[in-house]
Parts: sequence; C-alpha cells; structure tokens
Amino acid sequence: MAKITTATLKKMKQQGEKITTITAYDASFAKLFDQAGIHAILIGDSLGMVLQGHDDTLPVSIDDMAYHTLCVSRGVENTLIIADMPFMSFATPEQAYVNATKLMQSGASMVKIEGGQWLESTIKGLVERGIPVCAHLGLTPQSVNVFGGFKVQGRDNEQALAMIANAKALEAAGAQLLVLECIPSSLGKAITDAVAIPTIGIGAGKDTDGQILVMHDALGISCSYMPKFSRNFLIDTGDIKKAIELYITEVSNGNFPGPEHIFK
Repeated sequence: MAKITTATLKKMKQQGEKITTITAYDASFAKLFDQAGIHAILIGDSLGMVLQGHDDTLPVSIDDMAYHTLCVSRGVENTLIIADMPFMSFATPEQAYVNATKLMQSGASMVKIEGGQWLESTIKGLVERGIPVCAHLGLTPQSVNVFGGFKVQGRDNEQALAMIANAKALEAAGAQLLVLECIPSSLGKAITDAVAIPTIGIGAGKDTDGQILVMHDALGISCSYMPKFSRNFLIDTGDIKKAIELYITEVSNGNFPGPEHIFK
C-alpha cells in the first residue's frame, strides 16, 4: 500500500471508495493496523477514557497527546496519522498554532479539532501555516457538559440545518476531513453530499465516506460499555489482525455499519 495522504482520501471520496479509520495509542497496535491496510489512524483524546480511566476526555493534556502521537508514529509506514487537539488546547488561534505544532513535530500528519463555525479563523490560520485540519461535528465529546451527557445530536430540523451550515463553513475555512459523531443517518448523508471533503462517521450512518471506531470497542475490550454504533470484530475472528481486516472489508462492502448501529 502506498503512503496515504489527504489527497488519497479525497480521491477515494470522488471514486466512491470507503475510508477505514481506527484509533491507536502505541507503536505495536499502530504497526498492526498499518500492515492490515487501515487508511488513517487517529490518536484520539479518547485515551483519557480507554487508557487513563477517566469518565470523559477533558483531563487529557497536550503533552499526553504528543507522547502517544510519537509512539504511534514509530509504528506506522503508510497510514495517515491524525492527532486530536485536546480540551481547551485551541481556545485561541495562537494557542492552537503552538499546540498543533507539538503534535505535528511528534509525527502527526493532520490535527483534529472539535467545534463549529467559531473555529473558522483557527482552521484558516493552521492551514496557512502548513498544518492540515480534520474538523469534528455532532457529538463533540469535549462539549459533553454543555450537551448534558453523551447524546445524539442533530435530531431536530434546526440543529440539522445548523450542522450542515457548519460543515460547509469549516470546509471553506480549509478543513480537509470531517468527522461526524452520533447523528441521525439521514443527516450524515446530507452533510456528506453537501461537502467535497471526505466525511468519516462514528454513529453517523453508512452513507458517510468512511468509518472510524475506537480500537477498544472494535476489539471488544472496552471496560465500560459497547456503544450502539460499534461492533466487536474480534469475536468473529479470534485474531486481532484478522479482526481489523474484517472491519476494513465490512466497511468497504457496505455491511458496516448495519441497521442496528445507526441512529434515526
């Protein structure tokens, strides 16, 4: 497999090929996922929950993210590496530039930030400075206290229209990838059709350009619960590499997510 870039993912969208993404936090799993053919790896601030044992992602620091990004980068040859900007690490554009630099210097090829149109100037500034950006709409876990918990977003018409407008604005600002989390499948399709950049869904239906899962959920080893939008691929295979290969296959052929994994 050739080196995956943002241009690769955009071409996949244009050709109707599904993109598979998963989280990783260390070199060993990153290498295994890379060899299995995953298109992109996200070093997610989800590490606060699945590695550190917190109830949410808020305690994760930029130093935590830089450390795990460096670990993952040592295991990857071809897969695109995306690193999360943690809670309050991009409150101002200037702060975002400093913290995104730490992640890029640790081996990331792109940073991910959560939020809507208020991030336009930040995204524009990052891209102008040579830092590719993945945006994130829907259930943005860093805003869990504003939402009142981990709840599906965009179910009413006003919310849905606002999210479509946000997606277009973030694309116009320079975002090259868009994660959509926990939204109705119909909204996932509407946003995917509305933007030229690839969309990656997690609980956003099967019509997004790709899917992402937290590796602990995909392997059935999460210590809390299995989200509705996830599937334990390890139970079907009994082998981690085969589980990831099955995940790639099931996304590629349209079998995952199934009806039981989507929100209406």
